[in-house]
Amino acid sequence: RLPHPTQRESMLRSCAARTARRSCGAAVGQRRMMSSGTVTVQLDKPYETFKLESEPPMTAEVTRDELLGYYSLMYRMRRMEISADTLYKAKHVKGFCHLYDGQEAICVGMEAGATWGDSVITSYRDHAWQLSRGDTVTGVLCELLGKQGGCAKGKGGSMHMYKADANFYGGNGIVGSQAPLGAGIAFAHKFAGDGCCSFALYGDGAANQGQLFEALNMAALLQLPLVYVCENNQYGMGTSKKRSSANDDYYTRGGYVPGIKCDGMNVLSVRECTKFLKKHAVEVGPIVVEFDTYRYHGH
Repeated sequence: RLPHPTQRESMLRSCAARTARRSCGAAVGQRRMMSSGTVTVQLDKPYETFKLESEPPMTAEVTRDELLGYYSLMYRMRRMEISADTLYKAKHVKGFCHLYDGQEAICVGMEAGATWGDSVITSYRDHAWQLSRGDTVTGVLCELLGKQGGCAKGKGGSMHMYKADANFYGGNGIVGSQAPLGAGIAFAHKFAGDGCCSFALYGDGAANQGQLFEALNMAALLQLPLVYVCENNQYGMGTSKKRSSANDDYYTRGGYVPGIKCDGMNVLSVRECTKFLKKHAVEVGPIVVEFDTYRYHGH
């Protein structure tokens, strides 16, 4: 028997609290408790920049509640994806099922550094983004199972999550198709003058798509508030990046557009980097970021 929902939440909070206590003295980086109740975390992996004169800070200030919130959301995403995998292997999920487990820190860190006023468009690896933009685990699983309670009433499935009221313009089944759409959304932000930007995410497997470079050229010409996010999980389907890309420093491949590489396995590094990216996109123009990460399931 599964515990009652309130009991599950209580168990999750207790687990998160125990984890936070255990890691207090041994987590990566040096921590210093401040009188305001925040913790200063020294980030351990430096950023790598391309055509930038500045970079995000190598420290992050965070509260206990924020840390627990990040952990709880990433934990929920991981459990949801493992459940989706179980349902898929039991043949309850029809069609494709692309999982995000291993990459949760990117989604949660970006959400912590941006707002729901900023738009997000991503590839078919989109379950966690649907959850982070306000949907429920039940809603995501309903869509996977073809039930009416899903965001597309069960007709979209794994690759076509969507939540327009939170500026999430979905998963896209065509490799790289979100790149030009993301530029169009950035144009809408610039036209509206709302101070927000567009985040267009793609994997290293889509980094060689011609439409990415066509859209990047237009974004640079128009100085659009656009962030191209390469989630480098090391493999395009089953092919290593070393075998598919002549230049696998994806953050440098904008050429005339600046870029930065960030540790995608550290939620605080991602958060601080996202704040920097948004500021640059809104004030200067497009920028490319490569989040170095790894997924724990196959394609």
